[in-house]
Amino acid sequence: MKYVSTRGAAPAVDFEGALLAGLAPDGGLYMPEGWPVFSVQEARAIGSLPYAEAAAEILSHFAGESFDKADIAKMTAEAYATFADKDVAPVVPLGGEDYMLELFHGPTLAFKDFAMQILGRLYDAALERRDERRTIIVATSGDTGSAAIEALKSCLRVNVAVLFPEGRVSAVQQRMMTSVIAPNVMNVAVKGSFDDCQAIVKTLFADEAFSRGVRLSGVNSINWARLAAQTVYYFTAWARLAESGEAVNFVVPTGNFGDVFAGYAAKRMGLPIVKLGVAANANDILHRAIAQGDYTPGAVKPTASPSMDIQVASNFERLLFEAKHRDAKALRAAMEDFAKARAMKLDEETLAAIRDDFVSDAVSMEETLAEIKRHYEETGALIDPHTAVGRAAARRLRQMGALEGKIVTLSTAHPAKFPEAVKEATGQTPALPAAYADLFERPEKMEHAPAEPDAVKALMRSAFGT
Repeated sequence: MKYVSTRGAAPAVDFEGALLAGLAPDGGLYMPEGWPVFSVQEARAIGSLPYAEAAAEILSHFAGESFDKADIAKMTAEAYATFADKDVAPVVPLGGEDYMLELFHGPTLAFKDFAMQILGRLYDAALERRDERRTIIVATSGDTGSAAIEALKSCLRVNVAVLFPEGRVSAVQQRMMTSVIAPNVMNVAVKGSFDDCQAIVKTLFADEAFSRGVRLSGVNSINWARLAAQTVYYFTAWARLAESGEAVNFVVPTGNFGDVFAGYAAKRMGLPIVKLGVAANANDILHRAIAQGDYTPGAVKPTASPSMDIQVASNFERLLFEAKHRDAKALRAAMEDFAKARAMKLDEETLAAIRDDFVSDAVSMEETLAEIKRHYEETGALIDPHTAVGRAAARRLRQMGALEGKIVTLSTAHPAKFPEAVKEATGQTPALPAAYADLFERPEKMEHAPAEPDAVKALMRSAFGT
């Protein structure tokens, strides 16, 4: 299995090369040269396996010769043993044809753990084999940072620098990052938005001298290995719900488009999916792109669902690459124009290709809080604001007739990560799991920086001696 850049000006690499590089040297994102394709019977057989075994089966197809299947199986067994629920990604019926896929039972209580727990082990194995050390840089809107730190803090050959927007993550999200005091971990509160953090990461990768000097790598969802790992729970959820070869819908609260693109990848691999619902919050660029063909970022609006407070969705480039029939030259020109104009109007052919697989909706702050309250009153269960965005969008898309049949909404974070919003909506304060009972008593350590690449470079050189 080889991986090619969406922008077509970088040599193809194997899975290990894509894993360690993160971003392609031409600024594009790595994509598999071709999709592994399963029959409906094969998809059911894989999805019906215990979660760790299903993950090993799917990841081995993406890894090719880079990692032995037996080694991957050992990694997945270890990774998913850290999850609190025996099913790892349980599916909960909500009544009628509505279901919720719970993705918050990992060690940092968010869906990012599904990929990060695997990435940490893959990095360890690859770097030991190469006798190398890498510096990982992570931009986070809240959950990626803590998941990356948890997965990588014990890696002997990795330094981790996490950039998060100061004052724009929840107190629990921040503490889960900044209370990890380890010599190979640095947290940086950036005076700006997540988009500013993401732009700094891309600038540092583009600085060849710096990137080469610190041996830079990334585990944001620009890294293909993350999305490969996230395809697995679409297979296991479908296998639990579908009768025979029945196709179902998935609705995904998303900001950077990685989680929902993993669903698109699963569909390309043969999983019977009718539509993928993109649920956006007030930062609605993805909804405008799909509904109107208008991919024009605005100012980032702080909301109760901060992990989605994003106006430039990195993984949307992967979808454009597919929608343009993998024409890297056309995609590269479009992205270069977007970088200059800060706006993109999707042509009708591209938009039609996207709409074959996607529908979308945007949910306001008021609607988010109302959905948390409604869900609590009807089910007795608390949900976090991101899940509420997904559920509100799923219900409206069904009412509009945009989705029919079984709908699975992805529940992407534990409600205790966002206690203020949940309490405002319901009057109830969700309790943190026992492992985090003393979270606010733990000491914090973080650096502060303006939204400037040079300031972050200086901090990284100082912290890691590079």
